[in-house]
Amino acid sequence: MPSQPSPRRSADPDRQFMKAAMAIPLLEREEELALATAWRDNGDEEALHKLTTAYMRLVIAVAARFRQYGLPFPDLVQEGNIGLMQAAARFEPERGVRFSTYATWWIRSSIQDYVLRNWSIVRTGTTAAQKSLFFNLRRLRALISDIGGGAMSSENRAYVAEALRVGEDDVDAMAARLAAVDRSLNAPFSEDGEGEWQDLLADERPDPERAVMETRDAATREGWIGQAMSRLSERERLIITKRRLVEDSVTLEKLGEELGISKERVRQIEHQALMKLKSSLTEIVGDPEESGLVPAV
Repeated sequence: MPSQPSPRRSADPDRQFMKAAMAIPLLEREEELALATAWRDNGDEEALHKLTTAYMRLVIAVAARFRQYGLPFPDLVQEGNIGLMQAAARFEPERGVRFSTYATWWIRSSIQDYVLRNWSIVRTGTTAAQKSLFFNLRRLRALISDIGGGAMSSENRAYVAEALRVGEDDVDAMAARLAAVDRSLNAPFSEDGEGEWQDLLADERPDPERAVMETRDAATREGWIGQAMSRLSERERLIITKRRLVEDSVTLEKLGEELGISKERVRQIEHQALMKLKSSLTEIVGDPEESGLVPAV
């Protein structure tokens, strides 16, 4: 029995979309201006659709420049579409600039942000200098035949820094970042698979014994301060509490208004109270300044 021909595979929908977009004719300046004005002034969605559809080829062309970063091309196009819509929302026809020129910046910016967010699980950089390095370092290194991907010579580093107007340290940092690969902390670091990279991370938390000691010492110091504070007058305790024992201390002037005295008098009472505290704590624990309980006066 003769074999039946296999059914024809349906065309790639993404390829069909791009082919259709590239077939749409570009707009003349006058028509572009009329559509942009109709959308901005009257909210004409049909005009918006015609304006943005005509420049889908621009989105595809810009997205194609970012293929080398290994991200799905349809996703790049989708991000470019977002930039195109932002351009349509912000475009001012009366300025005399072609919409295609204006939209190119928004499309490229949207795709660049997407690449920076998704190229690596580790954030690559968001400052202007870091973005410039991320998208231009490989090109400039290729231009000067520095294609090894490793450490850069001082001459090449200086050339890139001057060309992009960034610091040489920034060039070094980005070159190292682009040459590295992301590695899971759960990945084994030995052939037998017994250890993971996260096992090599230092634990900066205090050990349980130290934590217990610090908690106990803090409680002891709190008891000493409470005992010394009990020897102050009510007004002295109020001033010391609001000036020294709260996160947002109260100014001398505000305390003076609250107590009905001058801010200079508040300062004098605070000084006297600190001297009393120092004397009381000396009786209790020795030198309170060495214990960090009260500041020097």
